[in-house]
Amino acid sequence: MDLAELAAREAIRDLVARYAQGVDRGRFTEVAALFADDGVLELPDGRSARGHDGIAAVFSGAGTSLRAATGTALVRHHVTTHTIALEAPHDARGAAYFVVFTDAGIDHWGCYLDHYSSTNGAWRFASRRVRIDGRAGAWSAKRS
Repeated sequence: MDLAELAAREAIRDLVARYAQGVDRGRFTEVAALFADDGVLELPDGRSARGHDGIAAVFSGAGTSLRAATGTALVRHHVTTHTIALEAPHDARGAAYFVVFTDAGIDHWGCYLDHYSSTNGAWRFASRRVRIDGRAGAWSAKRS
């Protein structure tokens, strides 16, 4: 593994971490900017959003739903077992498990399936597919 690949992997790990922290903090415009201009977010219910405005709107709706279900916007994503496969110098795929907590405890868990691309040295999500494997909390139960 050379330095360029190590740098790409670290930048992608940082991208995934900024996504989780941005969603947790309700910074949906910042999260949407982590996607390529034509990036796609695929949701577990079959819906998808494309582009920064569409993706920000999805997160904003989820924040509203969370507050309605739990009375607070507290949510924490924990991301683990992140694998990255560089397919070309500016193209990579990845997968990671996640678990989401609200103030009531574990809410839901699943897997992210990602496609990353780099333009002008900045890695972004070309696409992110969210798969929910299980639900335990009040918020996710209302969303199924």
